[in-house]
Amino acid sequence: MSSYNKPSPNFDLSSTAPVYTLNSGFAMPVVAYGTFRSAPGEVGPAVIEAIKAGYRHFDLAHVYGNEKEIGAAFKRAFDEGLVTREELFVTGKLWNSDHDVDIVPKACAHSLENLGLEYFDLYLIHFPVCWKHTGLATPSWGVSELGNTSLIDTWRAMEGLVEKGVCRSIGVSNYPLLLMHDLTTQAKIQPACHQIEVHAYYQRESLVNYCLSRNICVTAHTPLGGGSANAETWNVPIPLKDPVIAEIANSHEKSPAQVLLRFLLQRGIVVLPKSIKAHRMAKNLDLLDFSLSEDDMKKIVVLDKGNKTNLNPLGAFLGGKDAYCPEGTDIFD
Repeated sequence: MSSYNKPSPNFDLSSTAPVYTLNSGFAMPVVAYGTFRSAPGEVGPAVIEAIKAGYRHFDLAHVYGNEKEIGAAFKRAFDEGLVTREELFVTGKLWNSDHDVDIVPKACAHSLENLGLEYFDLYLIHFPVCWKHTGLATPSWGVSELGNTSLIDTWRAMEGLVEKGVCRSIGVSNYPLLLMHDLTTQAKIQPACHQIEVHAYYQRESLVNYCLSRNICVTAHTPLGGGSANAETWNVPIPLKDPVIAEIANSHEKSPAQVLLRFLLQRGIVVLPKSIKAHRMAKNLDLLDFSLSEDDMKKIVVLDKGNKTNLNPLGAFLGGKDAYCPEGTDIFD
């Protein structure tokens, strides 16, 4: 096999609290608590339990619709002395319908107000697509229409957030490699992070290695392959049920989820698992007392199917003039 560029992980898993030092100079904990698909009434208590379990990195997004409840949980945690703001690393995301240059700072300010925070540690462009603005409190989803603002113009507005001090680091999410390279060649402030779907069934080696070679942190927003939710929604296989993963997990006396998360960490990828159950939160954080052997890693590498398990925002275009296939519009086509 020909040699190729495969950067080493940018963090030390032998540390008691490993962090990825972003190209902006700020330290990001390598295991985060994800808040996607958290229903009203459950996300606030879950965030408190996550803080008690030891999570210090929280991944949020305006379109999830739960910023105010998470903000109330943060305030409670600060007031009760569970954690300080300075001890947390909070990631937010700019939604597709907020890409217009004049809207970007307003959208960031709106999210910060919802959360009761003064700054984001990291703020990401959620998807590489601009939709028409539908209001700060009403992010577009359904009958969504393409807007007219270019991605680089949106990025320039993101750079302005760093200059104003309301975002310490900025990055993107769900960009394919060519768009990522296009951004890095034009950015004044380089993206500090790229959050993507990546897991044992969708390993994306070219994109991951491209980013790591440029000290752009890669974070996995679907590190377990989406679990049962994606399996049911998109009718796709998920690695949590794979017998090879189960065999490796049994050999280490760990869960399949822990093996899948450790696999990504050993590739140098930050992970964002999500659970509202306290015992699973603890397990998803308990990843440092074992390591996968070279043979384990090879067994998992060959499981790659090259298939996404989360096809969003495909269906958001349905019912509108910019739906170009029966399922909606595939922006990655």
